[in-house]
Amino acid sequence: MKIGILSRNPKLYSTQRLKEAAVARGHSVRVVDYTRCYMNITSHRPEVLLAGKPLHFDAVIPRIGASHTFYGTAVVRQFEMQRTYPVNTSQAISRSRDKLRALQLLAREGIGMPVTGFARSTHDIQGLLHLVGGAPLIVKLLEGTQGIGVVLAETDKAAESVVAAFIQLDANILVQEFIREAGGADIRAFVIGDKVVASMMRQGPEGEFRSNLHQGGSGSKIKLTPEERSTAVRSAKTLGLRVAGVDMLRSNHGPVVMEVNSSPGLEGIESTSGKDVAGAIIEYLERNAKAGKTKDRIEG
Repeated sequence: MKIGILSRNPKLYSTQRLKEAAVARGHSVRVVDYTRCYMNITSHRPEVLLAGKPLHFDAVIPRIGASHTFYGTAVVRQFEMQRTYPVNTSQAISRSRDKLRALQLLAREGIGMPVTGFARSTHDIQGLLHLVGGAPLIVKLLEGTQGIGVVLAETDKAAESVVAAFIQLDANILVQEFIREAGGADIRAFVIGDKVVASMMRQGPEGEFRSNLHQGGSGSKIKLTPEERSTAVRSAKTLGLRVAGVDMLRSNHGPVVMEVNSSPGLEGIESTSGKDVAGAIIEYLERNAKAGKTKDRIEG
């Protein structure tokens, strides 16, 4: 099988591991910087080109950075027009990157989440804060990634100031209840197809409520409950993702989903769990990649 890995940096751990795993299983692999690609949108002859040469793959593995979502998903969509099988479709990636849209879809399916509010106006900040139970609470930029743009407001006054400041900056924000009992830890469940293939607990450093490894958090092995496994798989399916990293907190009323990531990193999960996640992704491709199997049937 000819596999394209859409990644801006061939030296990244995740990109290298995916290439190694595919080559080890006898596949032809090429890493492509999707931002350097351009497209021929002509009817009946859709093409993706790089340096003047058309790209043809049986399957592509999108590793689209958050800051390049629009162009990256356009490239994935063009491969779909060529009947190339994507590990994650362009629509599923777009859904997961729009945090508000993702939360609305998860809520529609009855998946556990922190109480969440979204607003545009500063006229009733108190009403917004009351909606999520008041301080302490989390204020989160919709466009933030890896824990950046996430603020813990410990008092109502602080929350009012943060919300007002973000709105004045014309930023789209979410306000969420603070799950105190999580203790600064969350769970990353790595979903491929219809099962969780690896998991880890991420713990933030002392005094830090964010547990992202990029923010100095540490990872450890964890055994998921059946409910946590079911929640992770349902969350990925709800957004139409075949490969996903689902981030959850353990609350007093069961697992609550914080985010569903369409390009989850492999380094932390592989080193912590000891699982060959890259190999599992390639195995999934071998079983499922078929020309033309690019339709996305998720509503929303």
